[in-house]
Amino acid sequence: MSNQVSKSELDITHNQAAKRFETTIDGQTGYISYQERDDTLVYDHTIVPQQLGGQGVGSALVVHALDYARAQDKKVIPQCSFVASYISKHPEYQDLI
Repeated sequence: MSNQVSKSELDITHNQAAKRFETTIDGQTGYISYQERDDTLVYDHTIVPQQLGGQGVGSALVVHALDYARAQDKKVIPQCSFVASYISKHPEYQDLI
């Protein structure tokens, strides 16, 4: 039994007022925040509370954010090292940079 959460189990919402994608599990909220620059999304922070660490929450948030960028036909600037690292390990997202 793995403690990894699948993307389908996560309810990730787009909080447009706060410019972030977020998910809350057991009262703990993890999120990835962004800034918009013309046709580019700058992903600047990925925050996952310690209690949610190691469960794949950060990766699920990054995937959601990258899929959103692709759906909106936007390029991505991964200022956050977590996002940059994820993209470097997943070639299918490198065209977004």
